[in-house]
Amino acid sequence: MMIEKHISALLYRYQCVTVPGFGAFLTEIRPSYLDANSHTFYPPKKLVSFNANVKNNDGLLANHIALQEKISYSAAVHAVAVAVEDWKQVLNNYDIITLKNLGEIGLNAEGSLVFTPDVPVNYLTEAFGLSAVVASAVRREELKAEVEALEERAPIIFTPERKRSYSYLKYAAVFAVLTGAGVTGFKTYHDQQVEIQTLAVQNSVQEKVQQQIQQATFFIDNPLPAVTLPLKVEAPANTPYHVVAGAYKSEANADKAVAQLIAKGFKAQRLQPNKFGLYPVSYGGYATYAEAQTGMRQIHKTDNPEAWLMVKK
Repeated sequence: MMIEKHISALLYRYQCVTVPGFGAFLTEIRPSYLDANSHTFYPPKKLVSFNANVKNNDGLLANHIALQEKISYSAAVHAVAVAVEDWKQVLNNYDIITLKNLGEIGLNAEGSLVFTPDVPVNYLTEAFGLSAVVASAVRREELKAEVEALEERAPIIFTPERKRSYSYLKYAAVFAVLTGAGVTGFKTYHDQQVEIQTLAVQNSVQEKVQQQIQQATFFIDNPLPAVTLPLKVEAPANTPYHVVAGAYKSEANADKAVAQLIAKGFKAQRLQPNKFGLYPVSYGGYATYAEAQTGMRQIHKTDNPEAWLMVKK
């Protein structure tokens, strides 16, 4: 059995593969480097070495052979032992053992094992597909000498045509400045137009809001003290405080709302139209602010929580 193929397969995943009774194959990662002499870039590589002092059986090689060859573990151990005996026999005859994808093993003059790795094989999976790249050398000194020789034979003369070419650069610079100024001016004009349009929209919205606000004064915080009138006004329409149910654009609708409130028992009345042409409909008039507040709270509870207080000017 050629166990070297199993050793080679394990070296892609492990740093050490031990052959019991013979030695261990070790791997070491060498980073990419540049050979300045040959101008060659070499990718990173996992180099293989051999240590004859590590001979203990760790079970890695035998288990792998048992799984791949579908034999028992003891049979795999026996196969490794047979291969080792064959290798030792070859070495005793002072021959060289050639292990495919691993390298060669032989004896030196002192009788020690010498391992020569198979350099083209790269066991680093991260460098799969990468190969050495030979770059062309940059001949700076030679090119410099050639340029100097050309300058001596044919010195550079700036002709009128050459001088005129610089004027285009001047015109291009002027054009770039004018273009930049134009863009800046257009941006300023555009921003002013946007600001004007925004202000116009805001004014339009404010005007619509003002049209929807009835002519009234709302008291929310810090109510004014009650005002005692010197004369008791009998006519409800002349009272200054009114609890308003709503404001209507149509006089007929306002009268209809008054009739509905009177039917409910309120002293309702239609007030004079405001400046927006709306007819306010009042639940009733009150002589003092305190009375109006009390009446409005009662209306909120019993009939209309959106009723509001209006003070006639």
